[in-house]
Amino acid sequence: MTKIAVIYYSAYGHTYELARAVEEGAKSAGAETRLRKVRELAPEEVIASQQGWHDHRVATQHVREAALDDLEWADGFAFGTPTRFGGPAAQLKQFIDTAGALWQKGVLADKAVTSFSGAMNPHGGQESTILALNNAFYHWGAIIVPTGYTDPSIYAAGGNPYGTSNTAAEPAVSEAVLAAARFQGARLARFAGLIARQP
Repeated sequence: MTKIAVIYYSAYGHTYELARAVEEGAKSAGAETRLRKVRELAPEEVIASQQGWHDHRVATQHVREAALDDLEWADGFAFGTPTRFGGPAAQLKQFIDTAGALWQKGVLADKAVTSFSGAMNPHGGQESTILALNNAFYHWGAIIVPTGYTDPSIYAAGGNPYGTSNTAAEPAVSEAVLAAARFQGARLARFAGLIARQP
């Protein structure tokens, strides 16, 4: 069975919704999954001062924190992050930065990887965030699996061929965007399975 790790950071819950949809898509393609959040780096007093951030943190206490073992276990990865000035959130970047020992051993090479993101505005940096994440994956030697324009759900969700992206101005992620995320998860699982079965 193909193994997919969905690893994300979410402050207010939008990226968490996307991560769950990506996981659902991977499961629909027959994959075994691990949904993991990365460690929070922001000070408690900052989180407590913003109700939505605090509430989401409380609501997702059941989600396990990502560990390097999740990367070693998986045949493929999906990474999700909100946009921070056109790049990934520091929390997700910090986790990726700890994977140096696995990279040096070649553990991360030849595994499928995909990314998803969101921002407050339609042109708030979602695409550049995904492209910035991909820079790490080139170094890993991972095989990047974009959504491309390979399914009608991508067009319905706004047409981002790099990976699913959400505009967080709305209180919840739209069904169209969630459908694209499910497709992305299924596509990742399919390619991760094909790659993992190669000698």
